[in-house]
Amino acid sequence: MRTPILFLNVLVIAACGLVYELLAGTVASYVLGDSVTQFSLIIGLYLSALGVGAWLSRFLERDLAARFVDVELAVALIGGLSAPLLFLGFSRLEWFRLFLYLVVFVIGVLVGLELPILMRILKEHLDFKELVSRVLSFDYIGSLVAAVLFPMFLMPRLGLIRTSIAFGLLNAAVGLYGTWLLRPLLRGVGVLRVRAAIVTLILVVAMIRADKLTTLAEDQLYADDIVYSSSSPYQRILVTNNAAGFQLFLNGNLQFSSSDEYRYHEALVHPALALLQVPRRVLILGGGDGLALREVLKYREVEHVTLVDLDPKMTALSEAFRPLGALNEHAFRDKRVRVVNEDAFIWIERERNRFDAAIIDFPDPSSFALGKLYTTRFYRLLRTRLTPDAAISVQATSPLFARQSYWCIVRTMEAAGLHVRPYQTTVPSFGVWGFALARQTAFDAPLHVRVPTKFLDDSTLAAMFVFPRDMTPVEVEINRLDNQMLVRYYEEEWRKWS
Repeated sequence: MRTPILFLNVLVIAACGLVYELLAGTVASYVLGDSVTQFSLIIGLYLSALGVGAWLSRFLERDLAARFVDVELAVALIGGLSAPLLFLGFSRLEWFRLFLYLVVFVIGVLVGLELPILMRILKEHLDFKELVSRVLSFDYIGSLVAAVLFPMFLMPRLGLIRTSIAFGLLNAAVGLYGTWLLRPLLRGVGVLRVRAAIVTLILVVAMIRADKLTTLAEDQLYADDIVYSSSSPYQRILVTNNAAGFQLFLNGNLQFSSSDEYRYHEALVHPALALLQVPRRVLILGGGDGLALREVLKYREVEHVTLVDLDPKMTALSEAFRPLGALNEHAFRDKRVRVVNEDAFIWIERERNRFDAAIIDFPDPSSFALGKLYTTRFYRLLRTRLTPDAAISVQATSPLFARQSYWCIVRTMEAAGLHVRPYQTTVPSFGVWGFALARQTAFDAPLHVRVPTKFLDDSTLAAMFVFPRDMTPVEVEINRLDNQMLVRYYEEEWRKWS
């Protein structure tokens, strides 16, 4: 028996186990939202299942080598098919959450069985102290490899379903090779190899049909036809189409519909630029679809626009998906535009240029990574990058559906030393949506729309600053880096509407 190769198997087993855990967490946050809760529950359940598996291993007394191969093949089949099963289960099962947690638990139990069985096989060949240190070392290294590869390579290059199947094939390969590696300890090796061949064949067919599986899974999640899809290290980008136009989804969340996006983007951009006589340098944070950029470029006096969006696939989408390029009027091709693909929080800390206006079009604060972009720390950093009379506009979720979240954003901006004027409008795809207009000096003159628009005029603009009684201010806490209250408000409020 070649002991060093068995330790390599430990590394592969650990990597596969962590990838299945990450896949389940990603799928859960993709279809259920509330990523913090989903990852927390799945990690906790998976770790406890590892313990159950380790405890159950004590009842396996005979034919340990054969049981090791059986467990590997079971992990390969269930783990390898976990992502497509979870996607399909979400669209077809009323008790999806139970199904999700059951899949995670079963995989965790099987992975928890693997190492104890392998250690008992190896104990005859190594001193116990040496055995434990090596097995655990390779186990932790395998977990690190998976943790690094998953966001940087696997998700953007393979996608969820191919990653799931690929690591199932790795587990199947460990099981199949184990029938040779552990041959002196095996009885009925021919039967085990047939099982391994069947599992491998199922996964190979699944890999060949991965595109079909992905389409089948995603088609169940969306009412309209999917016309474009892509994955990046940061998100799943998907576009659907219907008679009214096309719709962009990021990680399953609607970002805009081409039929009414102009209402949102005109409301976001023009109040801020209406405050300025000559807005020469404009900063856009987020807005990788280029639609806010299209509105900014309507101002001939604008000399330079810097657009900062984390995801290069998002800022390149209008070239990859031509209807978006037509919708944003090929705004990224304008010579006045500079695109920066970085985390806005990090970029703004080191940027030294000053801007006359900042248009902030971040996704809703559904996670702590996004919530930091709505904190007092972020708004104070932003102030240092603006001219004294600069104007800021921020998309701030719905004051009707997420009232606490909306007013938390407003109060946080005020706590950062800004004068803020809240406003809202109706976007049919989203309902009532809220924004915040801010500057470092007090507001004085009325606002006037100076460029061609489809929706906004002076009277509509004035009406947006009027709030009905069911959207008026409520008492909230300030969103700071050390408390992230906004994310908690957001998760609690939107959960009622999901």
